Amino acid sequence: MGLRRKRRRPRSSTATDITSLVRATAEVLNAANAVQPLGREGYVTIPVFFLGWPTGEAAPVIAGASVLDALRRGIRGDFSSRSGRAALALTAASWGLLGYVYYRNKKSQPSFEEPLREALGDDYAAVAKEERRRRPGGVLRTSWARRAYVKKTDVVRYGPHRVNVADIWHRADLPRDGKAPVLLQVPGGAWAIGMRRPQAYPLMSHLAERGWICVSMAYRISPRNSWPAHIVDVKRALAWVRENIADYGGDPESISITGGSAGGHLCALAALTPNEPQWQPGFEDVDTSVVCAVPIYGRYDWFTGEGSGRPEFLSILQKFIVKKPFAGNRQLYLDASPITRVRADAPPFYVLHGEDDSIIPVREGREFVEALKAVSNNPVVYSEIPHAQHAFDFFGSPHGDYTAQAVGRFLDWVRAKRT
Repeated sequence: MGLRRKRRRPRSSTATDITSLVRATAEVLNAANAVQPLGREGYVTIPVFFLGWPTGEAAPVIAGASVLDALRRGIRGDFSSRSGRAALALTAASWGLLGYVYYRNKKSQPSFEEPLREALGDDYAAVAKEERRRRPGGVLRTSWARRAYVKKTDVVRYGPHRVNVADIWHRADLPRDGKAPVLLQVPGGAWAIGMRRPQAYPLMSHLAERGWICVSMAYRISPRNSWPAHIVDVKRALAWVRENIADYGGDPESISITGGSAGGHLCALAALTPNEPQWQPGFEDVDTSVVCAVPIYGRYDWFTGEGSGRPEFLSILQKFIVKKPFAGNRQLYLDASPITRVRADAPPFYVLHGEDDSIIPVREGREFVEALKAVSNNPVVYSEIPHAQHAFDFFGSPHGDYTAQAVGRFLDWVRAKRT
């Protein structure tokens, strides 16, 4: 008499149920963190950012992957028990939160456009459009955009150090004598990463397709290098662009600058300190001025010790970036702060910052703009993006798309007014 084969039980063990509940709880907390950062004080802001940033900007991708995984686990039987069904309900709640995040991001375009209209006039879009009409249209936003605009011969060395390299973004059919406007892109990374790839791809592909030349640079980073090596390299890159960009069809008299995070700090500082001898060793006579600046979620204050995240930030500066104590070297920190370098003859500025930035609180952007507006004779535009995290323009998301469009219009407006 043969043995009766036991029926295979569905996967509904206690261990599987616990795993499903923990996973679902993590998913819903991650989605909630994308809706609004779960921490705003101290070092906890770092994991809050690194979890909430890609989730918030790539919400449809995250939700889609979660749905497919839930289908796989459902077929396997992970949701057959009461605990499993509770886990599925939590997972579905995370999809709802992610859907809300994406909807909210899609509705944020007025936050980019209205400040431009208020600062530059109701006809700013028409002026920018007229300037753009001279160049072909089209927008590319994906992460592979670089290969469409940067060839092997477009990777150049702009200075004596190994990391002094840059990518020259431009259309293959751009006339070499066309005098195209130029944008220098300064990467972020807490002055300790400085990777030029793949930062600002939505913006640079948008501009390159419309006839701009974008120079995406790398620079010396900490802790291997101490301040002011970073700003010296930015100045050196500006000097190289001034002296060489005509060979690529660029206009050396029409150089703008942008950057995010640490790059936003360096961008603003470079724009406010043209031809500063102490930061141009060996090339003091080269003009490093720019026609306008677009710092995005930057640091503008290196000296204030009070406020959200300020003590931690000053500690990092003293230990890893400047590597000199604030006590006894206060002037060095003041000189490195764009908010102390505001001036009447500052070029036009377009400053962008996310309202929910957990790395650099939005107060820094507000205070810098207020100080610059108080003295500058040129337009100062400020876009504060509701619910946006740090690095909101990194992906080809709605925020990345709107940033590229708004910055492009601002740059075109400045160029049109100059010409």
